[in-house]
Amino acid sequence: MSDFINGLLRLRRGPWEMVASALIALGVVMLMQPFAITLYTYSFITTLTGTVMFIVVSHFPE
Repeated sequence: MSDFINGLLRLRRGPWEMVASALIALGVVMLMQPFAITLYTYSFITTLTGTVMFIVVSHFPE
């Protein structure tokens, strides 16, 4: 856990890619759930944010 936090603070690729991937997955889950229209409404922007974040983070150093 400490390595993960340390990697986030030092702007390392691995931990930030994990956060971006989790954000993309969260957006897809929000898109596919049948219960709350609010979650569905924000699913596209969540997925888009995760995707843009992944593209930016892929240029971070290892």
